[in-house]
Amino acid sequence: MPYESAPRHLVAVDCIIFGFEDGKLKLLIIKRKVAPMEGAWSMVGGFVQEGESTNDAATRVLQQTTGIQDIYMDQLMCYGDVERDSGARVISVAYYALIRISEHDRILANQHGAHWLSLHQIPELIFDHTQMLNDALARLRDKAHFHPIGFELLPEKFSLPQLRNLYEEIYQRPLDKRNFRKKILAMDILEKLDEKDKSTSKKGAHLYRFDKKKYNALTEHGLVFEI
Repeated sequence: MPYESAPRHLVAVDCIIFGFEDGKLKLLIIKRKVAPMEGAWSMVGGFVQEGESTNDAATRVLQQTTGIQDIYMDQLMCYGDVERDSGARVISVAYYALIRISEHDRILANQHGAHWLSLHQIPELIFDHTQMLNDALARLRDKAHFHPIGFELLPEKFSLPQLRNLYEEIYQRPLDKRNFRKKILAMDILEKLDEKDKSTSKKGAHLYRFDKKKYNALTEHGLVFEI
């Protein structure tokens, strides 16, 4: 079939945006401003523009909503069921993204009607967006097990209890405190700082920083990240 005779479809990107705050893994969602289903809860997304790749479109949507330029994101999958969008024939390429909530522009997010909600607070979402969320969580858990992407959600300086709490939120199950500490420190990829987090106790917990350069060097010599 020649190009000019082929059917035309709309292409969109949807971004499943995760953050970590107050010990909870959270999702950034918005109230839809256009029909159909205006006012319903939705992932952050938009249509791919002329001369724009899906990666470029996802990057644009993320920047416009959060104000952050350098965001970790990865393509999740394509959603193309014929009747997935009641407004038109729309094929969506979904991406999941990890950001530090403390760094995003809250005023900008509010202008887009965006809200951070913990996973147990997520309301009913439009179309197939709940399936996107479930798929993104499964991918995040799989990726976090063998790659240090969890550090993308933490502030630059963090305590080991914060790090363990993050992974407990990602996996949605408790992790043994002693084993977790032993395993993460044995990798030798954290820089221990002369600072403490005293928000939870008078004694405080030492703060650490992820050493990405050291991690990259160690992986070249066979280091396997696994939590």
